[in-house]
Parts: sequence; structure tokens; C-alpha cells
Amino acid sequence: MVVSTAKPFQIIYSLFEHEYLGYMFESFVVQLDAKGKLTFVHQNISSKNAKEFASGLDETDYELIKLMDSMQQDVVIKFFYKKKIKPAEFFLKIFDKEKGNKDLQEEINRYLERRRAKILNLLNGKELYEMNNDGEPAGNKIEILKDRSTVLFHFRRNEDNTHYFPTIQYQGVKVDFQYKGAYIVCNKPAWMILDNKLYSFKGDVDGKKLLPFINKKFIVIPKKVEETYYEKFVAQLVASFDVYAKGFEIKTEVYDPVPVLNFTELATSARTMGLFAPNGNGSPESVIEEEEGKILFELSFRYGSYYFRADQLVSTSVNLEKNGDSYIFHKIKRKLEKEKHILAFLSQIGMDLKSSKLTWRKPKAFSWIREYKSGIQECGIELIQSSKKGKRYFLGEPSIKIEVKENIDWFDIYAIVKFGDYEIPFKDLRKQILSKKQEITLPNGEVAVIPESWRSEYSELFAFMEEGKEETKRMMLKKHHLSLVKDLESGDLAKVTMSRKLEKLKEFEEIEDHPLPKTFNGELRPYQKAGYNWLQFLNQYNFGGCLADDMGLGKTVQTLAMLQAQKEEGTENASLLIMPTSLIYNWEMEAKKFTPKLKTFIYTGTNRDKNVEQFKNYDLILTSYGISRLDIDILQEYYFNYIILDESQAIKNPNSNIAKAVKKLKSRYRLILTGTPLENSTLDLWSQMTFINPGLLGNQSFFKNEFLTPIEKKHDEKKTVKLNSIIKPFILRRRKSQVAKELPEKIENIQYCTMTSMQSEYYEEAKSFYRNKILESIDSHGVKSSQLLLLQGLTKLRQIANHPKMVDLDYKGDSGKLDDVTLMLMNGISKDHKILVFSQFVKHLAIIREYLENNQITYTYLDGTTKNRQEQVDRFQNDCSVKVFLISLKAGGLGLNLTKADYVFLLDPWWNPAIEAQAVDRAHRIGQQNAVFTYKFISKNTVEEKILTLQRNKIKLANDLISTEESFVKNLSKEDIESLFD
Repeated sequence: MVVSTAKPFQIIYSLFEHEYLGYMFESFVVQLDAKGKLTFVHQNISSKNAKEFASGLDETDYELIKLMDSMQQDVVIKFFYKKKIKPAEFFLKIFDKEKGNKDLQEEINRYLERRRAKILNLLNGKELYEMNNDGEPAGNKIEILKDRSTVLFHFRRNEDNTHYFPTIQYQGVKVDFQYKGAYIVCNKPAWMILDNKLYSFKGDVDGKKLLPFINKKFIVIPKKVEETYYEKFVAQLVASFDVYAKGFEIKTEVYDPVPVLNFTELATSARTMGLFAPNGNGSPESVIEEEEGKILFELSFRYGSYYFRADQLVSTSVNLEKNGDSYIFHKIKRKLEKEKHILAFLSQIGMDLKSSKLTWRKPKAFSWIREYKSGIQECGIELIQSSKKGKRYFLGEPSIKIEVKENIDWFDIYAIVKFGDYEIPFKDLRKQILSKKQEITLPNGEVAVIPESWRSEYSELFAFMEEGKEETKRMMLKKHHLSLVKDLESGDLAKVTMSRKLEKLKEFEEIEDHPLPKTFNGELRPYQKAGYNWLQFLNQYNFGGCLADDMGLGKTVQTLAMLQAQKEEGTENASLLIMPTSLIYNWEMEAKKFTPKLKTFIYTGTNRDKNVEQFKNYDLILTSYGISRLDIDILQEYYFNYIILDESQAIKNPNSNIAKAVKKLKSRYRLILTGTPLENSTLDLWSQMTFINPGLLGNQSFFKNEFLTPIEKKHDEKKTVKLNSIIKPFILRRRKSQVAKELPEKIENIQYCTMTSMQSEYYEEAKSFYRNKILESIDSHGVKSSQLLLLQGLTKLRQIANHPKMVDLDYKGDSGKLDDVTLMLMNGISKDHKILVFSQFVKHLAIIREYLENNQITYTYLDGTTKNRQEQVDRFQNDCSVKVFLISLKAGGLGLNLTKADYVFLLDPWWNPAIEAQAVDRAHRIGQQNAVFTYKFISKNTVEEKILTLQRNKIKLANDLISTEESFVKNLSKEDIESLFD
């Protein structure tokens, strides 16, 4: 039957008992007759059709309908059983008395109980009926009583037993409910139906406590289980309800709560860590560290002699006392508003307790105690420490005062460290901090936790200091840690006494001007003169330095001017200049041009005279990294004036043979030259800075833990700023955009190429093959162990994106990139442009070379096998008929001056944009008269395009320090790798 909305109707709610699910509710609309009475015309109403009857519903009705929908048999089955199953099978499977799933039954019951409680709370003012056995929704009407009933439990204890029973009162009148057909509809909280009336109760009575008495007068507690029953059951009733007792005493006690914040040390264990303790030279070394201790805080409230946990927010608590054969129930009324006020106060000062407890690392715990101790006491909170084997913590105020004074060759460090009235030797504190110990024992036996701020603010000072030789309170710091001293001063962490002259090192623009050497043949641009002055300043203070100007800004000429000045000042020892082999000729020519008075000796060749005595006759020795590594045992016998490394990124790997070799060389001063001091990671910096200023950044383990990991793994900006501050005085970095204003414009373009259909098909086949192979390897062995395979796959795909012929000599098809490159080459040549063509793949250059030869186009060429490098350069620079110069990255990225070129083609993207910039700088450098147009050729929908995206998304390191990162393959996640092969 369908109820008409055009005629009067009424929504009613019907209660019935399900065989397995207990008491349930359904919602109905019933047609009314002319007198407004219910008829037999009715229909079920749900959330799906409720809007049809909107005129007869309010917001509560919609909520009740929704709740009742969620209790329906089909909904319950679907919610708790994901597979399709018939209701009869479900109930037989889950609710079987012997084989049923008891845990699932309880879950279902909790689910339904929550909904019953919500429904019963919302029914006030609604029409509620018992459903008839024939399914008619409007059976017996149930009156919903507005007021809540009270329950009084009666206990009568005698010599043999205790029996108890409840009485119920409604509006002060006793309700006779036993043996009257009453039934409990909901247990938590209890709702009971009796004589067609729906009762609710004050105090959230549990229906299970009333249920036994529906058809029973009282329950007997035998004497032998009396104490256990009183403890576990009766005490709960005494706390929650009114209890009338005979045979034992109930005392109601009233106290003001006293908050008690107890703290105790949690157990720790030892573990090995790559951390640092000072050795005899003041350098950090690895030690075994005790696992960082933690402090457990627990909040409780004391009422008289009774303690209650802060998370047990019950208005009344009961403690049972047994005295001989007598029992006393102490009923304590708790003042929850006061307790909540204390919890709110602690939360405001940073202590958010969970289940009345909180665990913090020791430094944080005691920092918090020191900061808020007085406020805690003013709030009436007792702070109590539970001693562990008699251990007592110092809770007073610590203080540290540091003074730094400039000496001749170092800084003297003086410090006073106090914990309350106790002064601790500075060396003892430093030893604890460098050993990663958190505690220090005071003369009175108390243990003080070293403030975390000391560890962070003074960590570098503690690590780099060395013990003085004259007095116990004085420590020393090398002068190249000037920046560290300045940071301590600016942060009000130390009182510093320093000469104005030394302070100027951080602002090198103010450095004293030095005249150029008399025999220097040439002029320096203003920024080059500033660089020369900076080098002279470093020389005065015996500091090593890194000249890191952009390519093409004249690092060579600045260095030569400084070396000529050294000669004119009377320096006798020769200086050693180490560089890649390809740059030796360039240095020789530049020295002849600008410093013809410098006696220069080329120490290379298989027939070289391995005798350092010959160096006495020269001012400048030019050699290569390879020769230095081979002849290190010979070269280290001579004491050079300067050791200078050009393109010093050659020693970026501190574990390489060349890096180990050059650090053995002996000299008065050290200098490095590079346009890219940071390529792979901050460890590149450590290796190079350690060469020029040993100890500046600590040892390798210290650097990794204090800087590399926080900066590269955790993106710690404070550590980045700190590292920058330490190295800044010793690195001079100028970009073309800052200083070479006379340089013409550099215009960069990305030329997107579309692969041909045959090339695309070849690419997709290879991509699918490597994707599956690489992902299988990652799943089996992890990302790290799959890096070699990943690089192999990426290289293969990059080559195919250029031309499949690079991986398959039998490939007879075409290449979209080759078509675009050759088209633009021909256009450029026809308009009389000179073009540099760079590729990291010699195979790619070979394809372009074949095209040029087939079209009878003159070109020059340079790769790692080229012997006549300078001849190729000179021909391109001076021969008007040569329009194209093909160059491989490794052979042509350094030492070339190709200012006649105004077009630069980058045939394939490199991992490091800085390397691309170096290639472009072959043309865009001092002496260039024309605008330089750069074209980077990228095949669309290939790994080349994705590499550019990953570079933008993942690389953010070196611009904060020096330059840009080169290899990010080692940092790729599985998701990154999947995106590359999508």
C-alpha cells in the first residue's frame, strides 16, 4: 500500500526484536483518517524517499530515519561482511552458538548499541509503537517518559553472605518492575520498557546491572568471594549510584585536589654511532653513544591520601578499605573543573598529556622544567622526581659565558660554565658534548642535563676548538674559523675582541687595495682587481681560498697577477699549479702574455725529469692531476710557496687517489680555482675546503653528521645558513650577471623535437623492456642496488631519443631530432653564424659529422682523442669558412675560448645544468661581441623531457651554498623512477 501525500499522514517509529540483532527500529508513514487517527495504510520510509513526505518531517525525523536505515539487516550484513551472502547464511555462520564468530558478534552489537542510544535520545516528542507479530507497525503505543528515573542499590551484609537488589523511582515514586514483563531495550545507557512506558535513567546506568533483576528479587554474594566482589563490582556501584548499605560503611569525603607532576627517567641502551669525541688534536672522532635518554611525565591528583590519574575523569572515585572483617568504602567527590583547569594550563605551556602521560627527550624535558618551574609552582602543581638508584637531577639554572680574544695566529677561548652555584671546567663540558653525552655530574652528586641550546649554538665551536697549552681555562681556535667567531658575537653568544683589519675579511669589498705588480703585462677589470686584492688579503693571514668565479671571468689572470706579486715581494720557492691536461697549454700561453717575467716550467710527459731540485730555477710549475698522482712521492719532497688546483672539482671525491695525493703536498699557501665547487653533494665542498684550510669543516664523519645529512636529507635551512657562513670568507664567487656588464645578451631556448613514427616505436619498445626489468629489480633488491641498471636503461633511452642508430647500427630509419638539428644548422650557416655543437655522446657527434661531410660542410672537431686541440680552436676562431665546431662534453667543457661563436647547440640534456652552462660559456665569455643564442634540443614525450622536470622538482641545494647538484640519480625514489618510464 502507498501512502498519499495529498492526504493527511503521520510518521511513526516502530520497535521490534530481531532474532540475532536484538531490538531494532523502523520508520513508517501511516495514512490518517478523517478524524486524524492511524489507518492500516502505511509504508516504510527511508532516506531514499523521505523527501516525498517533507511536509510531515522535521530535522530530527531525517536524522532518525538515517540512523534506522543504518540498522537494517541488509546494511549491517554488507558493512561487516564484504562478500555477497544471503542473510540466512550470514546469521547461521556468524551467530551459531557453537561455531559462531564471537568477536564479530560483539563488534556488531557495539555498532547497533551506539545507534540505539542515539535513536532513543532523539525520540522524545515522537510517536513510538511496538510492532505487532504480523508486522503491523502501529501495535502498542509506547509512552516516552520525559524525566529520568533514579536507581538505588540496596546491600545487606550478614554473617553468611551479602545480597543486593535495585529499586527504581520515577518522579519520587517507586516503580515496581520485577516480574512485570519489563525488558531492556538498550544497555549503554540503559533504556527500559515497562507497561508500555519507556524509562531512561540518571547517571548512565548500565542496563546489564538491571537485567538480572527483571525476573529475580535479589542476588546473593557468598562470603568466600565477598572481598573480590566488593572490590571489582560494588565499588563501581558506590561510585556511580546511590547505595543503601547494611553491614559495611560508606564514607563520603571532600578534599581540594592537589596536582602532582611526577617525572622519572626511562631505561636506555647503548648503541654505536658515527659521532665525535675529541682526540689529542682537538678533532672529532667516532665514539659509542648511549642511546638518548627520555623522561616520562605523569600527572595525578591527590585528594587527601588518595591519588587519581589525570585521564580518569570520573566525578566520583571509590577506594575500598578492609579492616579485619569490616569494610569501608571511601567515596571521594572529585572536582573535575579544577582538574581540567590544571590540564588546560599545562597544555598552554606546551605539555599536551595523553592518557595522563608524556615522554620527552631529556634536553627538552629539562629545558621545559627550567622555563616553567616557577609558573608550575605558582599554579599549585607539585613537581616530584622519582629517583632511579638514588639519582637526583639538578633543576636549577645553568649559565655559560664565553669570551673570544684574537691572538697572533689563533683565537683564545675563555669560558665560565655554571649550574647553580657550581662551576664546571669548560673542558669537561666540551668532552661531554662532543661525546654526545647529555648529562654532567655536579660536585654535590646531582646530575645536570646539558641545555640543548648549548649543543646547537656552540656545536661547531666545541668541535673545532683545541686545548691550550698554558692555562686550564683557555682553549684555542684557528683563525680561519673567523666566521664562526663572528656568528657567536652577532648572536650574543660570546664576547669577542678582534682587530678591525680581521673583521674586514667578511666584507672583502673593503679590503685594502694592493697595487698590481710592476711587471704585470695588462690591466684587470674592477671585479678582477677586487679578486686580486682578496687573494692578497688571504695571503697576509695565511688563509687558503677558493676563487669560484663564473667561467670566462678571468680566474687565470687574477691568479697570475697574485703570483707575479709574490715574485716581486721576494718569494723564492716555486708555486705548483695542477690542472686537467687539456688546460696546460692555455695556462702557458696566458702566463707568457700577462706575466712574462714568471719563469714557467711544464712538468709533464713520459720523459720528464723526476727531480724536484730543478724547481728551484722556476717560479711556476705547471702539471696535471694525473702526473701529480703518479709522482706524489717525488713532489711531496719539495716545499712550494703556493699549491693551486685549477678545476678543483677534480678532488671533490675525498676518497679518490688524486684527492688523497694532493693533500700530501707541502706548501706555505693553498688556493683552488673552479666554476663549479659543488656538483654532486656538499661533500664536494668538504673535500676542497679541507684541502685549502684543513680542519675548517671538521673531519669527514663530523661533516656528514652535522651538515651533509641535515642539509641534503632533512633540508635543514639553519644548517645550510651555518655552512654558508663558515665557508663564505674563503670562497669568492662572482657571476657574469653581476660583474661582466659589457657581455652581450645570452638568449636561451628549448627546441622541442617530435620523434618520427619509426623512432617512437623503437623508443617505446626499449622503454617497456627496461621499465619491467628495473621495477622487478627494485622490488627484489631495492632502489640502491638497482642504480646501475637504472643508469644503463636511462642512457639507452636518451640515446634513442637522439637517434636509434646510436644503439643499433643496423637501424635504417630516421630521427626527428636529427631533422630539426640539421635544419637549424643549415639555416645558421646560410646566415653566416658560427655554431658550437655540444653532445656528451661521441656517437651522436659522429652522426652529425657524417651529415656535414655528406653535405660538404667544413667543420672542426674535438673529443677526448683529439691531439691538436689548440689547432682546432684557432682554426674555428680565425677561419671564416669554418662555421661549425663539434665538441664532446668531457673534452670541451673546460679551457676553451670560442668567442667567435654566436650559436650554441646542446644536442642532449645533461644531468647537471651547470655543466650545460659551462659549455655555453665557451662562447659567452669576455671578448664576445655578439648576442649568444643557445638551443637545447629535447625530444618530446621521452626521458629527456622528464629529466628536466625532475631537475626542477628535486634539485634545491647548491644555490643556497655555491652552485648546483649534478647527479640526482642516487636520490630517486621508486615513484620518480616509475614516472621516468611512464
